[in-house]
Amino acid sequence: MSVSTPMLVTFVVYILGMVLIGFIAWRSTKSFDDYILGGRSLGSVVTALSAGASDMSGWLLMGLPGAIFLSGISESWIAIGLIIGAWLNWRIVAGRLRVQTEHHDNALTLPDFFSSRFEDNSKLLRVISAVVILIFFTIYCASGVVAGARLFESTFGMDYQTALWAGAAATILYTLVGGFLAVSWTDTVQASLMIFALILTPIIVIVAVGGLDDSLAVIRAKSLENLDMLKGLNFVAVISLLGWGLGYFGQPHILARFMAADSHHTIRSARRIGMIWMILCLGGAVAVGFFGIAYFENHPDQAAGVSQNGERIFIELARILFNPWIAGILLSAILAAVMSTLSCQLLVCSSALTEDLYKGFLRKNASQKELVWVGRLMVLVIALIAIALAANPENRVLGLVSYAWAGFGAAFGPVVLFGVCWKRMTRNGALAGMVIGALTVLLWKDYGYAELYEIIPGFAFASIAIVVFSLLGRGPSEAAQQRFAAAEAQYHSK
Repeated sequence: MSVSTPMLVTFVVYILGMVLIGFIAWRSTKSFDDYILGGRSLGSVVTALSAGASDMSGWLLMGLPGAIFLSGISESWIAIGLIIGAWLNWRIVAGRLRVQTEHHDNALTLPDFFSSRFEDNSKLLRVISAVVILIFFTIYCASGVVAGARLFESTFGMDYQTALWAGAAATILYTLVGGFLAVSWTDTVQASLMIFALILTPIIVIVAVGGLDDSLAVIRAKSLENLDMLKGLNFVAVISLLGWGLGYFGQPHILARFMAADSHHTIRSARRIGMIWMILCLGGAVAVGFFGIAYFENHPDQAAGVSQNGERIFIELARILFNPWIAGILLSAILAAVMSTLSCQLLVCSSALTEDLYKGFLRKNASQKELVWVGRLMVLVIALIAIALAANPENRVLGLVSYAWAGFGAAFGPVVLFGVCWKRMTRNGALAGMVIGALTVLLWKDYGYAELYEIIPGFAFASIAIVVFSLLGRGPSEAAQQRFAAAEAQYHSK
């Protein structure tokens, strides 16, 4: 396959721009607090777009359009569930988590917050939550590496193994160098690129087919089932797809954006910006897959790429329908989605290893400079493990994401939700909820009712465990209740 020069130039310029931002952020990174949370300095626009970009990953431009292309509009239940879950997360958790982490020893990480919030002197909560982060995020990082490899493989004709390294290298570099500020600033650029691509592409696809009416007629003629929201779905399947929304309450890379906002007052405007961005992006992704059915039905001679792998639908449409310079920008949006999420995940894994394990157990008096450099080393280690996990070319992006998303949603979601809303919650409740949520996800696929997405029983069992174990034991100390009340008072202040 010949490599388009404009496309190659566009990619190189984009990647160099992201790395440059990383080196600019290097100059603003003075302490480990800066490296992990950017000194809690994010404004509403950066908070919103960074949360959105870190959330969506390569799944937005590959997994979701691919699912719609192969199965029809019925796969959009996932998008509906995500929009509901994200709004509830912004509305209920975001502001409260921002003030609660500040009142509980200025916690920099979720394990740090759990340990302080629930007065866990044994450090068991810190260790278990750090282990959960490392297990599920390493899988999640692997999904990002797979998506990047697919992009480089399709765009430049690389073999899969070379594409793995090409796709991951730039992300590793700017995360390694610039930390949280680099990740957040690049996320803002990347989110803007993603929304541009997802609004423009379906419009051009519809025009290429002959207009909206002609596009719908072609899709209807191919199969009426493509227009059926309940195609092949029973009640359990719909609930499973909607259940993806539960995952938001427990995603450390998204929750970190709330923790890094400059104040809880920023959250309200960030919520509006973030939800508008999300609705437009998800709508665009669904439209790419849906109207892509019509395009390739009319042009079967161009459908070889999508016949081989439906997740390449956006890539193929961009290559076929656009000038190479524009196609390069659009395909950079996939790289943006991959890089934005992968960088956040690498940073959260690094923080778990550095703040919660290295500093917590090995070097309690480590200097800020030492912690920053250990954090950078941990980014590299996790990245290399993720690349190794992604080495199988048969990996599918959506499958890897769904497993990791469920793991975090069930293990952390109820603990975070109850932790910021219920003052009576205790350390034993948090521990029981976390362990039962994680174990349910790990065991459900093999031993449970396989048709039900594992996040739903995991979230339900974890929530029950939190309530039962919190009420069975002695309640929180007076000091813990006072800290919680002070944080709530600040949250409700104007």
